[in-house]
Amino acid sequence: MGGQHRNVQPFSDEDASIETMSHCSGYSDPSSFAEDGPEVLDEEGTQEDLEYKLKGLIDLTLDKSAKTRQAALEGIKNALSSKMLYEFILERRMTLTDSIERCLKKGKSDEQRAAAALASVLCIQLGPGIESEEILKTLGPILKKIICDGAASIQVRQTCATCFGVCSFIATDDITELYSTLECLENIFTKSYLKEKDTTVVCSTPNTVLHISSLLAWTLLLTICPINEVKKKLEMHFHKLPSLLSCDDVNMRIAAGESLALLFELARGIESDFFYEDMESLTQMLRALATDGNKHRAKVDKRKQRSVFRDVLRAVEERDFPTETVKFGPERMYIDCWVKKHTYDTFKEVLGSGMQYHLQSNEFLRNVFELGPPVMLDAATLKTMKISRFERHLYNSAAFKARTKARSKCRDKRADVGEFF
Repeated sequence: MGGQHRNVQPFSDEDASIETMSHCSGYSDPSSFAEDGPEVLDEEGTQEDLEYKLKGLIDLTLDKSAKTRQAALEGIKNALSSKMLYEFILERRMTLTDSIERCLKKGKSDEQRAAAALASVLCIQLGPGIESEEILKTLGPILKKIICDGAASIQVRQTCATCFGVCSFIATDDITELYSTLECLENIFTKSYLKEKDTTVVCSTPNTVLHISSLLAWTLLLTICPINEVKKKLEMHFHKLPSLLSCDDVNMRIAAGESLALLFELARGIESDFFYEDMESLTQMLRALATDGNKHRAKVDKRKQRSVFRDVLRAVEERDFPTETVKFGPERMYIDCWVKKHTYDTFKEVLGSGMQYHLQSNEFLRNVFELGPPVMLDAATLKTMKISRFERHLYNSAAFKARTKARSKCRDKRADVGEFF
């Protein structure tokens, strides 16, 4: 497995060699990295320039400075989110996987989160196949270990849970591994379930954000399970999951409500006359959340909650789904069921503003959403796909940190040498 590494030295922020810094400064100027946005590049030279800068960022993932490594990971992730670079990544997937593995094992909180986020986008770029399977086999055990590590940062565990779900959705080729991943995620979010002795309200804790991400990742993976496994999971969770609707965290209530709607959709897909014993009490709870006027809750939270639970109630009571339309370039996609909505929301969370570009160009995502082969676009249409100035600024600033840190450490080294003369 990828968990075994030869002579891996622990990272250190103490110093970085002048040789490394001068080597990187020759080609790692990522501040201009995304200036042209995610449009398809027409000039071969521009494509070469892009790949040249990416190579520099990949080298910086091995830097001795944690800040530099983190900024490099974020820069690569942003590039892969906003542009298809399949051939370039295919050739360097092992190097990238090694860097992600090192950062997950040896890095601190922010660096680990950046590494996990990059792993998700790496698998989205490559799609299903032996390459993604190898990445999952290497990183899966590490992700699982972090998710289950009570001493690790909650934010890191949360990002790793999302990453584990996304990468497993794309790359799992062994059904027993899929079941093992489901069980790992279940062991996390079920800790929020009401216990026999508890009151009628689930109290949120610092771990609630982790439980939410684990529940959403588990729900995503449930959509690709065989029918027999889905039936088992429905029996296990259908009567316990509604307890999360009483949580005092609005995001947990919404995650539980949308997961319930999806579970009902799966159950009715298996048995059209599916009968839920506690339907009356469940619909009462959903109706209360859809009309919630609790003065102790923030107005924004109440509006968001009421909107979601009106849809959840319609799904449970009337088997209805309010179709949504997603436009990207000259195309549009209709989200007409909870499975599709949950899948779309998950990948949009990972890709951010790059989701529209990937819907147009990424064959894996187009297969998931049954969009057919990518549509060829003319130059006029491509110009309308440029990212906003604000998005470009955020994109550039992440990579800028890597260059600034490298140069400042290089100057510090030279200043120290100068003092001896």
